Amino acid sequence: MTICVILAAGEGKRMRPLTGSRPKVMLPIAGRPMLEHLINAVVETGITDFIIVVGYGESAVRNYFGDGGIRGISIRYVTQKHQLGTGDALMTVAPHVNSPFLLLNGDMILHAADIKTMLHTPAPAMGVFTSSHPQDYGVVTMEADVITGLEEKSLHPPSDLINAGMYLFEPGIFDHLRTITSSPRGELELTDALMTYIEHGTLRGVHLEYWADMGSPWDLLGVHEEMMKTIEPEQKGVIEAGVTIHGNVQIGSGTVILAGSYIEGPCIIGSDCRIGPHAYIRPGTAIGNSCHIGHSSEIKNSIIMDRTNVPHFSYVGDSIIGSGCNLGAGTKIANLRHDKGTIIIGGSDTRRRKFGAVIGDDVLFGINCSVNVGSVIGNHCRIGPHALVEGILHDNTVIRR
Repeated sequence: MTICVILAAGEGKRMRPLTGSRPKVMLPIAGRPMLEHLINAVVETGITDFIIVVGYGESAVRNYFGDGGIRGISIRYVTQKHQLGTGDALMTVAPHVNSPFLLLNGDMILHAADIKTMLHTPAPAMGVFTSSHPQDYGVVTMEADVITGLEEKSLHPPSDLINAGMYLFEPGIFDHLRTITSSPRGELELTDALMTYIEHGTLRGVHLEYWADMGSPWDLLGVHEEMMKTIEPEQKGVIEAGVTIHGNVQIGSGTVILAGSYIEGPCIIGSDCRIGPHAYIRPGTAIGNSCHIGHSSEIKNSIIMDRTNVPHFSYVGDSIIGSGCNLGAGTKIANLRHDKGTIIIGGSDTRRRKFGAVIGDDVLFGINCSVNVGSVIGNHCRIGPHALVEGILHDNTVIRR
């Protein structure tokens, strides 16, 4: 039986501030950590033996997944003590692998059908995907099914095919890894070890029908939107008379939906939440555990993490909000430019016309605050009443009015 190795040791710096207290692979998509979605897709192919390489925030991964027994699988953990690159991360599993194995980056979403195709391809093999912006990734050239070139983040990409971060290897990959040296970034890059295969014409490319990479928060929200469309309805909480529910909605145990609230699926509300009265939860919203959405507040197409409160007369649209936050009454997050242009954050084009804010953990707002489109608010910030927030606020910023 093939072993699946998943690289999950990185912090995900481009996901800051969301990764300030959790590793990137534990960021939620449609109510579950992205790593859980990836593991589930692999299990669909029949693989039950996993090795997960952990590092940054590793306790969050270990505590959530354990040894896998409750899921009917086996999970072993190997720690990458220092962030020295993907090649170094893979070398940590060398003592534990002596047969062909599947290797996956932990920060992506795959479909089981593509994984099955990979498993039926002779090793060594690499997953490739057609991208509309290949310059952001490792660009691949191919002849028939053989990879002939791999160029990292090319300004003038020779093709629209990219390295999707899924591989099928034999243990011989470790011999190639032992020969590479540090890249200009000071890291041991797995892709450098692939060059011997490419030079000898032995690395096959497998075209993927679906692939989603989570490089930035807006990528996270985009994949979340897609995955929310597939949820099944489940209602475990208390729903008072006078509540209206349309579409597929999941409500966790211990949650109370108060009278007058209107919920449009697809929507996920976690456990031990209090929603309403007269709250409006719109499609695409996933609310974590122990949250409060208050009277006449509206949430649309957003990810709200555990223990965050959005009290009365507030609006949140197309945003990602970390855990332990509190929006003061009347706080509004804008999500659309007047000129209908795409939202730019820190010089990066999100390619989204609608995007609100990225808010880290433990951020407290006073009443009647306004947050402009594309704002990024770091962890532990304190925002005074009636403040206008825009641009990027670093961790622990205090705004007084």
